[in-house]
Amino acid sequence: MTEPRDLVEKLLTELPDWLPAQRWFAGKDRPVDSVRPLRTTVLLDDPVLLHVVVEVEQADRVEAYQLLVTDRDESYEAAGDAELTGHLLDLIVEGREVDGLRFAHEPDAELTGGLRGRPITSEQSNTSIIFGSQYILKLFRKLSYGPNPDLVLHRALRKVGCEHIAQPLGSITGDLNGEQVTIGMLQQFLPDAVDGWAMATTSVRDLMADPEAQHADQAGGDFAAEANRLGQAVATVHADLERALGQQDADDDDITATVRAMKARLDSVATMVPALEPFVPALRDAFDKALDGRGAIAVQNIHGDLHLGQVLRTVHGWLLIDFEGEPAAPAEERAALKSPLRDVAGMLRSFDYAAHQMLVGQDEDALLTERALEWSRRNRAAFCEGYAEAAAESVGDPRRHGELLRAFELDKAVYEVAYEYANRPEWLTVPLSSIARITGEGA
Repeated sequence: MTEPRDLVEKLLTELPDWLPAQRWFAGKDRPVDSVRPLRTTVLLDDPVLLHVVVEVEQADRVEAYQLLVTDRDESYEAAGDAELTGHLLDLIVEGREVDGLRFAHEPDAELTGGLRGRPITSEQSNTSIIFGSQYILKLFRKLSYGPNPDLVLHRALRKVGCEHIAQPLGSITGDLNGEQVTIGMLQQFLPDAVDGWAMATTSVRDLMADPEAQHADQAGGDFAAEANRLGQAVATVHADLERALGQQDADDDDITATVRAMKARLDSVATMVPALEPFVPALRDAFDKALDGRGAIAVQNIHGDLHLGQVLRTVHGWLLIDFEGEPAAPAEERAALKSPLRDVAGMLRSFDYAAHQMLVGQDEDALLTERALEWSRRNRAAFCEGYAEAAAESVGDPRRHGELLRAFELDKAVYEVAYEYANRPEWLTVPLSSIARITGEGA
């Protein structure tokens, strides 16, 4: 049997090269300068299962990550070991504490242990493990100090009986440098669920298969009815969050600070991406017009990173998942109260992405571009109409706040420009064309 200390010491020598190859590692944009161990918890002796927290230094950035480590695999990665990850579920079922790591189930949650785990292999910023057809455990790979918004908001929504979430069932928490950290969250697993991005892009493919013979409202896979239902679900979640955690009026200073942050992001991204420079004057003008929305809307807890990949369609309706907020944002920013219009803007941007994803890397085709715009406009309108039907009075129809909603959408598009430039240059045309269209047409 390998001694835990020896295993960790050997692991540390390999992490600077191993970490950047992991899909959940957020620091792929720069080399790893050093990796230091912060704490090691022995969860099993034989076979060895360790929970290790390391501090990763990259230039001026220092972040903490969690690892599940075993000596049963050459990569030391234990997240894919069905037997070892099953032990995590058993600890939650039993409500155990192991050397400061607290495994707990939610009040009134009736859980079954003894299940093997299997990881989800798709790209994501965390690691999720499925147990049978009942549970899913999300391990937050990059750790943030303080309560994780995903756990906090799920608990709040559960208390008010929200029907549009996967129910939280348990958690793993601990302490790091004297502050609480959320290690993982156990939730209800819904095996029949389909994510919104898959449904939306299937609809687009149906339309593009015969663009000369049909318009967006005629395609067999028309998505507008689902977009409307999704708008209702998002509005209901916003209303439930308001009911559970309250809201407050956004004062003039809040809106001014928001616009200032939009302009700061714009200046930073325009310096990095020359293709954005021609749009800077129109973007700054659009952000200035958002100042007219001062005092017009309240702020509250929201999803914070809403798009079609963050929603699931089950036989019973739409669910929202992953309430962490933007993964790259600081913890205090993710926990801050914001306008629900930010979530609306994020979903509107996602409809635009779904509409144009088949055109990326292809020769320009005027008819396909026209159909993509038709699909996007039809589903954006349906989503807003659905949202207006179920929205709390404090928000109502998001289109009533036109300049502010437009500013939020453009700010999101500027964020997308930076992301695509750094990660997927071939996709850069999607946010840039949207910025050109929105600033040019006011659409």
